Amino acid sequence: MKKFLFDLFPLILFFLAFRFADIYVATGTAMAAAVLQILWLRLTGRAIEPTHWINLTVIVVFGGATLLFHDDTFIKWKPTVLYWLFAAILMGARLFAGRNLMRRLMGEKIALPERAWNRLNDSWAGFFVASGALNLYVAFSGRFTEAQWVNFKVFGLMILLLLFVVGQSLWLGRHIQTEAAAPPAGASDSEPRG
Repeated sequence: MKKFLFDLFPLILFFLAFRFADIYVATGTAMAAAVLQILWLRLTGRAIEPTHWINLTVIVVFGGATLLFHDDTFIKWKPTVLYWLFAAILMGARLFAGRNLMRRLMGEKIALPERAWNRLNDSWAGFFVASGALNLYVAFSGRFTEAQWVNFKVFGLMILLLLFVVGQSLWLGRHIQTEAAAPPAGASDSEPRG
């Protein structure tokens, strides 16, 4: 739980700064929080995950452009770029390098057949693509205010992620139960006769 909250640190500060100021103060706050997050991990000797570096890079580039040009378009693109980058990494590693990153991440915890690992990897990539597209709709369709977009960015995308994780867990649980229920190789269907 502490790691989850730590990873959300820049997002939480972005939301609070937006509530008390505006999108530009919130953007600067999120940028500073992402930098502080990396510094804290480095100073405490903890591992800095690739996702931390990716998030830092995207927030600095898009947040910096937002502040430099005083245009909130860039920060509204940030979640989409981040999600589409994750999707590209997942699919690119599998299609071009033959590496399934979901298996690499979870392979020590569960055992799945190759096809299931590929479906898991592809479903995460699909989720990231869909979430990025949904962010663009909320940000730029003209149907939502800036405050509604901030709420969607902070709460809506998080709720979608949690629902997706629950769905994936149910799918994995059902798949694992199916695998566990399969008879061992060479086992007979008939009861032994005595």
